[in-house]
Amino acid sequence: MKVEIDIHGLTEQMAIKTLEKFIVSCDKSISEIVVIHGYHGGNALKDMVRNPNKLRSKKIRKRKLSLNQGETILQLY
Repeated sequence: MKVEIDIHGLTEQMAIKTLEKFIVSCDKSISEIVVIHGYHGGNALKDMVRNPNKLRSKKIRKRKLSLNQGETILQLY
């Protein structure tokens, strides 16, 4: 199953906390999270989501770039 979360307008630190809590709350039926971070307002959130040193979780198997520049897909274990 695929779910979606929108982190537009959050600071980088708030987005990290929000995403980490969201990822932990996902059960085994959720295989992908589409993270909507936008791209017109800067690259800080996009870069954070795509950087394994900033957004850390053992549940993240892979980060996939989307055809939409404003989102990133996180594949989960």
